[in-house]
Amino acid sequence: AERPWVCKAIMAAQPPSAPGEPAPPPPPPPLQYSLLLQHLVGDKRQPRVWDPAALGGIPCPPKSEEQKMVERVMESCPFKAALACVGGFVLGGAFGIFTAGIDTNVGFDPKDPYRTPTAKEVLKDMGQRGISYAKNFAIVGAMFSCTECVVESYRGKSDWKNSVISGCITGGAIGFRAGLKAGVIGCGGFAAFSAAVDYYLR
Repeated sequence: AERPWVCKAIMAAQPPSAPGEPAPPPPPPPLQYSLLLQHLVGDKRQPRVWDPAALGGIPCPPKSEEQKMVERVMESCPFKAALACVGGFVLGGAFGIFTAGIDTNVGFDPKDPYRTPTAKEVLKDMGQRGISYAKNFAIVGAMFSCTECVVESYRGKSDWKNSVISGCITGGAIGFRAGLKAGVIGCGGFAAFSAAVDYYLR
């Protein structure tokens, strides 16, 4: 609230104006901090729209039709399945070569176990095992990625349930070739493994 003695003191401190001269302007009213706080943090505060260009940032131009088409292709199920197939092939080949490298029976002939294998035979056996692992990993990766994409598109959600459902379908499809029991075990094992990997990544 304004104090009357402050206004009287300000008016008394002003020199009297000479006759014929215009009167000096009245002093400004004292600052009211309550009104200032309302404009800063109160109800009268108006938030500004964030503009990256105003802060020296790089403005984001609108996407072209070619960029939108590329994004649609990269988010499609066939592209994800192909990418997982290639990644699984590379990973499986590396894993197969690694396991063949630490296996002491690589290159040995079961008909003549006492014969020492040559380097060519060892490399041939390592390559065959690497190709076998690469094919299996590629098939599993493509099946899992395609199934997960279809389940996610059907459910309209992206959560851990998609990995569990797709893992169960993939493991069951692979295990059913050996029978019903193997299919059930494969479904449960692959679903549990997918849930663990999804929990770790998230």
